[in-house]
Amino acid sequence: MLKLYHHPMSGPSRYVRLLLAEFALSAEFTEEKPWLRRKEFLALNPAGTLPVLVDGDVDPVCGATVAGEFLDETAGAMMREKRLMPENPHSRAEVRRLVEWFTQKFENEVSRYLVGERVFKQLMRPEEGGGSPDAALIRAGRNNLRSHLKYVGWLAASRNWLAGTRISQADMAAAAALSVMDYLGEISWESEPAARDWYMRIKSRPSFRPLLADKVPGLPPASHYIDLDF
Repeated sequence: MLKLYHHPMSGPSRYVRLLLAEFALSAEFTEEKPWLRRKEFLALNPAGTLPVLVDGDVDPVCGATVAGEFLDETAGAMMREKRLMPENPHSRAEVRRLVEWFTQKFENEVSRYLVGERVFKQLMRPEEGGGSPDAALIRAGRNNLRSHLKYVGWLAASRNWLAGTRISQADMAAAAALSVMDYLGEISWESEPAARDWYMRIKSRPSFRPLLADKVPGLPPASHYIDLDF
């Protein structure tokens, strides 16, 4: 059976969870706190980052984009019309560009500040880097989030789905990243109605339900987080 090392407030981890659910793949989930740098986890991924997907006794699959490609090759390619990667190579390139955008660029410009300061710092002990949130970093994350949300709004208004005419891994990556921000109540959806309507479509999919059940001790989700119509 597949095993996924993840954290519920990790957008890249959520991306892989969505793909597993879309492909109806069973997996064992292990919540990992990467700041602990456990020896057992570093043996799987020396970079110490999430997510990590383990398939039996073979080498672990480390990183969201790599795991997404692995799942497409091992499961998605057999899904035909439910495959989340287009057949056309140019269309696949656009999907991959957006997956990279939301699993890497969004993480570096938004999540590392908002999740890092509002969530992870509160879960860490002082010797692990925990402490009071840095207001300047939170402001930077919020400013960057507004720019990313505008981009999602533009994509959603210009296309049927973010990467083109069909739903794809790009939609899963974007929804995973934004869902963490939505949990934290950081998104003003009324400012980008096209992004909101697109997110509502993703949020209504069965694969999204486990994400809506996520809870972080001491940090309840925003009041609208579980609502499908918000």
